[in-house]
Amino acid sequence: MNKALTPRPQMPMGALPAPFHERIAAENFQHSWMNWNGYASPGVLDTAEFEYFAIRNQSTLFDISPMCKFRIKGPDAEAVMNRMVTRDVRKQKPGRVSYVIWCDEDGNVVDDGTLFRRSEDEFLLFCQEPQLLWIKDIAWGFDVEVTEVTHDLAGFAFQGPTTAATLRDLKIKEIETMRPFDIRDIKIAGKKVMISRTGFTGDLGYELVMAPKDALSVWDAVYAAGQLRGVRIIGYEALEMARIEAGFLLPRVDFISSQTNLRVNRARNPFEIGLGWLVTFDKPHYNGKRALQRLAGVAPKRKLVAIEISKDKAAHHALVYHRKTREVGFVTSALWSATTKRNIAYAWLEVPFGQAVKDDLWVEIYLQREIEWQRRMERVMIVERPFFVHPRRTVTPPLNF
Repeated sequence: MNKALTPRPQMPMGALPAPFHERIAAENFQHSWMNWNGYASPGVLDTAEFEYFAIRNQSTLFDISPMCKFRIKGPDAEAVMNRMVTRDVRKQKPGRVSYVIWCDEDGNVVDDGTLFRRSEDEFLLFCQEPQLLWIKDIAWGFDVEVTEVTHDLAGFAFQGPTTAATLRDLKIKEIETMRPFDIRDIKIAGKKVMISRTGFTGDLGYELVMAPKDALSVWDAVYAAGQLRGVRIIGYEALEMARIEAGFLLPRVDFISSQTNLRVNRARNPFEIGLGWLVTFDKPHYNGKRALQRLAGVAPKRKLVAIEISKDKAAHHALVYHRKTREVGFVTSALWSATTKRNIAYAWLEVPFGQAVKDDLWVEIYLQREIEWQRRMERVMIVERPFFVHPRRTVTPPLNF
């Protein structure tokens, strides 16, 4: 047969197959795919509900290979990272991970991510948006090499209460001493793996990173070991439910990056987003520091708040009103939380609502039932986030379930 006429496997939306695509596609009974950074990523494989409950009761595999990944290496690597992010990187020891944000000169958030300190002079940065040029601009004049390694590293999140027990079955002794945000170098199926006690679910869990050529061997070993403990492959929809409960925010969903906003005043600073705890001024100059010092001294004009809503219908894309008449904000992420039995959401509210004024707030929810729409006004309460954090997430050594 003419090779030119041989049919090629068709990828969803023309996206690239991630290193674990073969395994995920075999279990993707819904054939639901989404484009994540140019890769085909599963939306839901079976049902979002089954996959969500697996996160909270069993263990789950989610492919994080499409995340943007960058290596910063050299004598000035620490100085470059400290020049870029708002936290004091000097306090981060090798073998530790930290959650970081970085800002533009106006103090607006460019992106957030996880910063892995591999050694005194080497970091890995994982984030959602392409940042190579931004990091190189920050690194100009420093003795450091910045390399994008998005396609050079595969990885998956292994999340849920039975994850530690599964790793014990694989004889991974390092997990006994790993605290949250620790990194270890281990071997699974004879392959080198970087494992961190991190995740996006607010639950016990790990993230494993390896070379793409070793990806399927590591995946298969973990998947096989987890069979007796209910391991399940999950898609984005289930992870989205867990991350809302866990209090994690998502760029382009809960806030707009200053690199992607198209309209004036759509970018947001850390104090508006509720990430002011990530900003420190007790360190040398970094990008946006002067603007952030000014912003820290004034009340935000708007703020992203956690809310709880009466009844059980999620307030997707709802508007928020004061006294049912005055529009004062809108919902970004919403969920009826099956674990906490609460109707939860994040919402942007204009000052003074959500800050000085917290009473008599309502959301406008529209429901469609048998092609007829119903309008409901439900009461809103301002609450603290996260909505869900289980003690097992931080217990060291982790417990068997």
